[in-house]
Amino acid sequence: MMHTTNPCAITYQGKHYHCSISMAMNLIGGKWKGVILYYLLNQPKRFSELKKSMPDITEMTLSLQLKQLEKDELISRTVKGDKPPVHVSYALTEKGQLLSPILLALSDWAKKINHEDGSMIKTTNHG
Repeated sequence: MMHTTNPCAITYQGKHYHCSISMAMNLIGGKWKGVILYYLLNQPKRFSELKKSMPDITEMTLSLQLKQLEKDELISRTVKGDKPPVHVSYALTEKGQLLSPILLALSDWAKKINHEDGSMIKTTNHG
């Protein structure tokens, strides 16, 4: 039996993936992670600003997703002030910023395939 190497296989943070797309989807997949990253493209945002941009997400889910994105080093959390109320903001890390063209392309793709009114939707600026 011949043993071949999988050219798509990748190991990241000690975990082996049979395909690099699996690794990427593990980091940014799911209902909310990509949306959170998309809203952080232009500037850092506070929790309340993110929540306002995504009214369908629960506060608990937003909190958990932010913690996971921070753990995966795609976003950073900055706390300013040492007494309440502290100012906490979230921003893309350098690694997270690498997702910018991908997130913008996904947004454009979604707009282009949306044919509800029979026409292509024009691209608008993101949050």
